[in-house]
Amino acid sequence: MSVLTMPNPTQQLKQLGISNANFHYQITANELTEQTLQRGEGVLNNTGALCINTGKFTGRSPKDRFFVMDDETKDGVNWNDFNLSIDEKYFLQLRDKLIKYLNSKDEIWVRDCHACADPAYQINIRVINECPWSNLFALNMFIAPSENDLENFEPSWHIIHAPSFKADPNVDGTRQENFAIISFTHKTVLIGGTAYTGEIKKGIFTILNYLLPKKKNVLSMHCSANIGDDNDVAIFFGLSGTGKTTLSANPERKLIGDDEHGWNGKGVFNFEGGCYAKCIDLSEEKEPEIYNAIRPGALVENVTFFEGTNEIDFASKKITENTRVSYPIQFISNAELPSIGGLPKNIFFLTCDAYGVLPPVSKLTPGQAMYQFLSGYTAKIAGTEVGITEPKATFSTCFGAPFIPLHPSQYAEMLGKKIKENNVNVWLINTGWIGGPYGVGSRIKLNYTRAIINAVLNGTLAKAEFHKHPVFGVNMPTSCAGVPDEILNPRNTWKNGNDYDAQANKLAGLFIENFKKYASKVSEEILAAAPVYN
Repeated sequence: MSVLTMPNPTQQLKQLGISNANFHYQITANELTEQTLQRGEGVLNNTGALCINTGKFTGRSPKDRFFVMDDETKDGVNWNDFNLSIDEKYFLQLRDKLIKYLNSKDEIWVRDCHACADPAYQINIRVINECPWSNLFALNMFIAPSENDLENFEPSWHIIHAPSFKADPNVDGTRQENFAIISFTHKTVLIGGTAYTGEIKKGIFTILNYLLPKKKNVLSMHCSANIGDDNDVAIFFGLSGTGKTTLSANPERKLIGDDEHGWNGKGVFNFEGGCYAKCIDLSEEKEPEIYNAIRPGALVENVTFFEGTNEIDFASKKITENTRVSYPIQFISNAELPSIGGLPKNIFFLTCDAYGVLPPVSKLTPGQAMYQFLSGYTAKIAGTEVGITEPKATFSTCFGAPFIPLHPSQYAEMLGKKIKENNVNVWLINTGWIGGPYGVGSRIKLNYTRAIINAVLNGTLAKAEFHKHPVFGVNMPTSCAGVPDEILNPRNTWKNGNDYDAQANKLAGLFIENFKKYASKVSEEILAAAPVYN
């Protein structure tokens, strides 16, 4: 066991059932990296970052994430295809099995940490890992306690993670051998059968998405956030591939966080102490902060190297397109510490519209903001470049459906209230196609999108002249510094205006059909923000 001048949680672990005396507690990133190398579970790249392979699972498995059905969750959770229930007897059974499994190991890793940068909402977490590199992920992603905090640390929640332990679906109530189970009664997250580290952070995010809105009147958000010199906070919502991380990483502004935040009466705060960024096609030119964060202490997942070297081939999808790196937020040179900001001035909803319909930028009313928030729209490309080119609409409510335990309308109503109370500007940003759908049109240039974001942040775009989109009803500016006027109205970029109209109506129909599942629980203001056929 690593000997450090800090408290020994042996007695607390025994109360949990952990009797393995050979545990490593609160050890450093360097030690965790060295132990991983000694165990043959990872290698270093040419910049000194630890690179590991998560095996069969290179992403989350939403169909294998469960909530224990108990007095808290029975009427509290919005049960659906993402929020699946499991009986408490299976949780207890698997917890006993997991603990027995960890007690049989030669060594395990234990880490105490916090979630939520705002002390008023901070929760204490104890993470127990089978592998040292999983513990490194927890070190990177959660907030490190001070020495004083550790002296009397009492965990509010436990995460027990054993990738090599597999459930028996025939007796354990799971769908497969892998599982992630959350129990609010026992304040524990069990993760087994999967080495994908994202399950660890998303477990806590899901818990906070339940507790903060329901118990603390705090809006929890799947978003990035940054802050300017004038303390003006901007929030960026968006699904994967829309530019959330790229556009929030602005060298002229400080990063509050890249993924998970809360919004209370005073402002926003980061849930995490680190970043978990996608690495696919990463370059120093496009994303220098992330690129330069891949150094000693960082954990890189599922990348491959150029042949004969230990230099990462960021373009490679050999293992997965979901290559990732986790690192402490301090690795970002312009990080805001502590990760807390004031009230937002601007909110950006980012969408990659492969239908070529939505304008590069539009201003939303509060009702439209709630409608778009509930819709959580982006579009992905179906098939390969040489195959099917028809775009595929994706709707993920609140821009994070798999992590939303309450009914989505609760989050939307909270957002709408905060927008109105604080007079926040909300903008819909299309980072996708113009001039036609994917395969016909072209992707909106990143420098145009950056110019739009800058025009919003410096206040000039709000002063522009606007006109309404005929189908979606959003307000489109007629001019924006650094952006050609003709692309601000997407219809102007299509060769045939009638073709554009047909495509716009098609996309409107997809929005309307998707929104039917929310219609009975939202206000007339939100319903009135739906697109209309022409």
